[in-house]
Amino acid sequence: MLLSRSLDIRSALLALCVAACGSSQHAEPGGGGSGSAADRYVIAAQRVYTAPDAPPLDHAWVEIEGDHVVAVGTGAPPAVRRDDACSGGVVAVGFHNSHVHLIDPAFAGAAHAPAAGLQAALAELTLKWGFVTITDTGSDPRDTLPLRARVEHGELVGPTILTAGAPLYPRDGIPFYLRDLPPAVLASLLQPATVDDALAMVARNLDAGADGTKLFIATPQGNGEIRRMDPAIARAAVEATHKAGKLVMVHPTDVDGVTAAVDAGVDIVVHTTIDPDPSVWPAALVQRMVAQHVSVVPTLQLWGYELAKAHAPHDVSERIIKTAEVQLAAFLAAGGQVLFGTDAGYMTDHDPTEEYVRMAEAGLTPMQILASLTTAPAARWNASERRGRIADHLAADLVVLDGDPAADVTRFAQVRCAIRAGKTVYRR
Repeated sequence: MLLSRSLDIRSALLALCVAACGSSQHAEPGGGGSGSAADRYVIAAQRVYTAPDAPPLDHAWVEIEGDHVVAVGTGAPPAVRRDDACSGGVVAVGFHNSHVHLIDPAFAGAAHAPAAGLQAALAELTLKWGFVTITDTGSDPRDTLPLRARVEHGELVGPTILTAGAPLYPRDGIPFYLRDLPPAVLASLLQPATVDDALAMVARNLDAGADGTKLFIATPQGNGEIRRMDPAIARAAVEATHKAGKLVMVHPTDVDGVTAAVDAGVDIVVHTTIDPDPSVWPAALVQRMVAQHVSVVPTLQLWGYELAKAHAPHDVSERIIKTAEVQLAAFLAAGGQVLFGTDAGYMTDHDPTEEYVRMAEAGLTPMQILASLTTAPAARWNASERRGRIADHLAADLVVLDGDPAADVTRFAQVRCAIRAGKTVYRR
């Protein structure tokens, strides 16, 4: 069963977080510098999770100076300014959403668009949910790169943005659900016909500022047809990206697509699969994925979203989603690295609560979910020495939750404050 994915992007800006972000005290989101005594402060907490694999600290505090953490402890906090608005909750490392798209019409013309609209869309998509780092797995670089620059220059308050830039598709293989895009946009989508084409496209994408390459290694064409990328082209794109020290992400579509991705040597498979039904990942394939250090972004919430659009009965939808949960459980049991991601931006429902619930149904513990949000993506992007844990000298990227997610995973979505590089970027 191939499911229709209409590019159903909301047409009006969501301004829910403008007041919250506008009222926060913040400077350049990128931080920088060691700060001064004037910007040293402490957040007191009911509980602090310094890392998913470390015991939590109760009645604790985190001390921040400039863009980094300087101390974590319990008991009486240091005699510095206390951030009362963000104190009193449960503190964890700021979250990383590893599958986002910056394709909302609000981001069009981001180089020169008014900041207010961009700010509202960024806050609703990312900061409101505690995502202080995101991986854009494919958007128009003419919008994404200027948007990132405006965040880093302090014109906008937003997350750290990693981007795959412009994806590569199979030759004559644009998915049927993108064919309603304007002709000029369709003509700009990259469809390498040869290895040399792929090498040139990868080089341009990385030179423009992309942090990796995204391959649509298999794409649905409608009526049961799937167009597949030439294996030689896929391997060449992967090798060129790796030579540049970057990561390769892949949209697999089906089990054969996952196999082709592993054959090509990719780093991250950005979806589980539900096609064909039932979609089963053989044990040998899962073992190869783990052996080759392939990470998986489950996007379980996406399947319910798509099946609802296809008007699938509830019982059918639940049965199909369960097959994806089984894939995730088998991958995790084999020792695979899971990265949290929702496909927000393509998916107009930005609330990640269902993803947390679905991951728990697949057997992930709250701390394994926390790892998928923090330490795992930091390790995947070779950034563990800078972020992913709360510790002295690491980035002050934090999220403050209303309650303890160890007791209820839906609390991962109940964000009171988000802090990036020591600056409050969201306050409810």
